[in-house]
Amino acid sequence: MSIPLQQTREWEQLQNQLGETTFFQQTADFTFLAILKKTRFLNYLYLPYGPVLNTKTAAKTAYKALLALAKENNVSFIRIEPQDLKNASYLLKLPNLRKSTDLNPAHTWLLDLEKPKEQIISDFAQGTRTRYNQSEKKGITITVSDNPDDIHPLVQLQHKLAREKGINTFSEDYLRTELAQPFASLYLAHYQVEGTDKIIAASLFFDYDGVRYYMQSASDYDYRKLPSAVAILVSAIFDAKEKGLKAFDFWGIAPDDAPKDHPWAGFTAFKKSFGGFARTYAGTYDLILNYPKYHLYNFARRLNRFIRKLKA
Repeated sequence: MSIPLQQTREWEQLQNQLGETTFFQQTADFTFLAILKKTRFLNYLYLPYGPVLNTKTAAKTAYKALLALAKENNVSFIRIEPQDLKNASYLLKLPNLRKSTDLNPAHTWLLDLEKPKEQIISDFAQGTRTRYNQSEKKGITITVSDNPDDIHPLVQLQHKLAREKGINTFSEDYLRTELAQPFASLYLAHYQVEGTDKIIAASLFFDYDGVRYYMQSASDYDYRKLPSAVAILVSAIFDAKEKGLKAFDFWGIAPDDAPKDHPWAGFTAFKKSFGGFARTYAGTYDLILNYPKYHLYNFARRLNRFIRKLKA
């Protein structure tokens, strides 16, 4: 099976540049990139969208390798996110497995870029198609950059959004390091405000193995009536198609059975308005190796969240 970007040497290089300690193993049967996470209470290994298992029997071999790595690094649990449920069935039936909060999306939305451009546009929802047609008329222009020095508008927009919505965002150093990778590109939506060029939306995309991923994004709420996000996405979709990529991954949606007030309901509807299809992965799980430390770690995290709520 194909190897997700988050389980490659390229992703390992990004993690190393961000200061993470990593371990990469690849055999004919499995591949995994494990990131060593150190907390006040314990160490654990995190395999974003991994391990990658080529056969059902590969799970046992991969688990054995992970246990050896865990022992060498005094690890209390191993956090896994296998994409292939069938080949990961052995891991997902282990008695020490516990479901964790999904880190990378367990549900995502993809668009087939091998269809004709006219068909892709035709599959847009009517409202999205209208906003796409209006974007140029309203004076929105799109530029693309792979220069890390151009990351600041995205940082500013994300921080503004964080203040307005009370959400967490990445640091400028983090986003700058992401844009410095050979697989990254930054799309910026420009709008003229009283004769001055203003960036009102920005999005970061990753290209890997025939797929473009919609990774980081933010729009200026003051200009929410303008179709800046649609303009960026349509430009990114057709640029990816012209580049020869085969699919566009919108990176995360709410599950089909999610309630109407699900925090992802709004942007799930927005992403689905471009047409496409859903894909489901196994989700995030913890393989517990040291129960006392694991329970202490989770108790401390719950207590910390409770204290932050009281201070908010």
